[in-house]
Amino acid sequence: MKKSLLLISLLGFSLCASSYNGEGSKAKKAAVEACQRGMSTINRVSAEAIVGFLASDALEGREAGHNTSFIAAEYVVSQLREAGLEPLDGNYKHPFSAYQEASFRRPGRTWYVHPDSVARVQQGPHRRMDMVNVFGVIPGERTDEYVIVGAHRDHWGRDTWKVGDQIYNGADDNASGVSCVLQIARAVKQSGKKPLRTMIFAFWDGEEKGTLGSAWFTCQWPKMQQVKAYLNFDMTGGNNQPDNPPYFAYIYSQENPAFGEWIKNDIKQYNLKLDPSVRPTENLTGGSDQGNFVAHGIPFIWYHTDWTPYYHQVTDEPAQVNWDKLVEITKASYLNAWNMANEESY
Repeated sequence: MKKSLLLISLLGFSLCASSYNGEGSKAKKAAVEACQRGMSTINRVSAEAIVGFLASDALEGREAGHNTSFIAAEYVVSQLREAGLEPLDGNYKHPFSAYQEASFRRPGRTWYVHPDSVARVQQGPHRRMDMVNVFGVIPGERTDEYVIVGAHRDHWGRDTWKVGDQIYNGADDNASGVSCVLQIARAVKQSGKKPLRTMIFAFWDGEEKGTLGSAWFTCQWPKMQQVKAYLNFDMTGGNNQPDNPPYFAYIYSQENPAFGEWIKNDIKQYNLKLDPSVRPTENLTGGSDQGNFVAHGIPFIWYHTDWTPYYHQVTDEPAQVNWDKLVEITKASYLNAWNMANEESY
């Protein structure tokens, strides 16, 4: 990290204000105003609408490979179109398949998406699961540098043999994360400022089956070496500590100490009602989709509200979501995304 960036962080300037360090005062002021204009569009009504639809009983838990997950994908595409985002490489929807050995029936067998593993599995009896990732793009001044903001769209679906409530709605896990990504995408677009780097907004399929969507993307997208940072959301609306609702986990690659300064300064600068557990970490390859980016040496930030009593339970419904915290997290992470896209170095 350059000394100039560290000095800005330590002085506690707004991270919106620290963007575009090389521009004159008038241009810098315009950039700050654009950043703040975008952030002002983030709101609770939108969060409730997005989570409410994705986590409704009608979508039956959005299990990967099932029709309801494809319905959720169509919904996300409609939101990206309305916000004015472009498709990635000519398409919003990027279908892919995972394969599993089927020589005998055993629960929990691994699904594979890497071409080498797929070729091996296809030599014998196997199963195939069809899925789709969704992407929206905001082009930047630099068309050869990318920042990716992502969340998984799928959850655990419906257990038709379960007595009582059968639907794993996945409101916190991870309709809440999808709402963050959609609101950030719209906010950047409505800021009116073209980012320095091209921004990709990703909605992964198959995370609950083994981070399959992000694994497929990172092993085959030809521009992975040009990705400068990844911002991940997986559970952003839960209350892990009921006595301290603003608590959440802010996990980031320790090789990028600026990421830790960003969250501290933004909470102070914008009076965000958040109490983060700031956790620098090294090589966090498990837990969520950021692991597939870590494997490629890409810096990351992961917003996560830690484990709740309704994690992977049928009780993970919209009524459990802490809407105020979800909105505050969306604002804080919008500022992260803004800086990932616009800071020269971090």
